[in-house]
Amino acid sequence: QVQLVESGGGLVQAGDSLRLSCAASGRTFSDYTVGWFRQAPGKEREFVAAISLTGASTRYADSVKGRFTISRDNARNTMYLQMNSLKPEDTAVYHCAASATYSTAATSYGSWGQGTQVTVSS
Repeated sequence: QVQLVESGGGLVQAGDSLRLSCAASGRTFSDYTVGWFRQAPGKEREFVAAISLTGASTRYADSVKGRFTISRDNARNTMYLQMNSLKPEDTAVYHCAASATYSTAATSYGSWGQGTQVTVSS
């Protein structure tokens, strides 16, 4: 499996921007669909965004559409999540994940990073 490590989280104010990174190692990064999920305290893990093997196709949760952009650099084995116009409800631990299929379902993802905390103050 591929190993994933997230970075870039932090404490920001509402309306600010943040960019998360996810560095992959261990297997061929371009063989995997990759995605971002988040989990807020007391809530279930939810899908945020996913990107296909080449980056030609992306999917977003309705709650982040138009504000977040997912991208990948297969040459650098890295995926990104650009988050703009952040809201307090975006506060969560953000996890990157890798899957053999292009899916929005967490159960399709077999490799997960430890997560990075994003906190948005009002």
